[in-house]
Amino acid sequence: MSRIESWAYLSRVIEGPSHHLQRLLRAGRDADEIAAGVRARASWLGGLAGETEARHAWDRPGEDLHEAERLGFALLTPDHAGWPGEEISAAFDAGVAAGAANLEQVRDRGAAPHALWVRGNRDLASLFARSVGMVGTRASSAYGHHAAADLCRGLAKHQYTIVSGGALGIDTVAHETALANGAPTVVVAACGPGVSYPRANTGLFDTVAGSGGCVVSEYPPGTAPDRHRFLTRNRLVAALTQGTVIVEAAFRSGALNTLSWANYFGRRAMAVPGPILGPGSLGTNLAIRDGKAAMALSADDIHEMLSRVGEVDVDGQRELDFAADPVQSLSRNELRVFDALPATTSKGAGADAVAREAGLSVALTVHLLVELSKRGMVAREGALWRRVPAAAGQG
Repeated sequence: MSRIESWAYLSRVIEGPSHHLQRLLRAGRDADEIAAGVRARASWLGGLAGETEARHAWDRPGEDLHEAERLGFALLTPDHAGWPGEEISAAFDAGVAAGAANLEQVRDRGAAPHALWVRGNRDLASLFARSVGMVGTRASSAYGHHAAADLCRGLAKHQYTIVSGGALGIDTVAHETALANGAPTVVVAACGPGVSYPRANTGLFDTVAGSGGCVVSEYPPGTAPDRHRFLTRNRLVAALTQGTVIVEAAFRSGALNTLSWANYFGRRAMAVPGPILGPGSLGTNLAIRDGKAAMALSADDIHEMLSRVGEVDVDGQRELDFAADPVQSLSRNELRVFDALPATTSKGAGADAVAREAGLSVALTVHLLVELSKRGMVAREGALWRRVPAAAGQG
């Protein structure tokens, strides 16, 4: 194992993600060797030399580790058991390779993280093994708020970790709902330990870290939440979860960037449809229309899309939850006969009259009337037939 100081140094001088660093790691060089090479400006650094030119002398791993510990953070690296290696491999290796095979252009920020600063539960492998990204606009409407809360409540019942970016709006609703329903939640921050953004959510981040979830960042202590870091953060939400749901987003919402990353990594991209009369859900509605996201109508929908084929049958469950009323369950000919019967307040009608009104033969009409009577939908009084009041009310 490489020394933690080497990883801390690389975290400080290399603002991830870095394709050049990942290439050296895959080639067999460890963090100690790479850190020494960066300090000495080794000839074999390749493109990493340029990436570290401005920061290589910023050599303060001991200070960073001490400050992180004071703030409750620890540095997690690929050398640790809690490192989410399977999720990283599935997204950054398999997902990107599949995209390349489909002529998807390799993205500059599409490299894996080389280290993560974590406050709270450090077993990221377990947290992300069954997880969903839940993102959306900061300026969420009442509709978006209720939709996000409903989805997160349902996902909590299915034992998913809820992952989001800690921002105001939909992100906050996702984290708070997860906490309220006993589900672990992860905040992927766009700033380093010691910086809380947005400041209004400082208390929320404390609660997340103390409730079985965690706050995660690629950035060393003191790193500010500059705009480009939010875009980099989005890729982690998309990559480390099995799927990402965008709840509410306008046409140019930053949340759509996370959805784009989910598609890039071969993860499940999902969106909640919204009202068509305002701009707040235009981004999500277009994503669904253009095939960039699957429509998510419930937590069960999301669970089915993230499960193995055939493992979950949401439509079958809906048949139970929203069973057809007696009239809706009738076949076309049965409905013709039922509709041909006089109102329940009348004395009824003979089979000949019902057959004539329904446009069916008398024999078939009598057969269907008998079947409907067995279901309690029609009643016979002598030679006359009529609807049963309870059944008639369903028409």
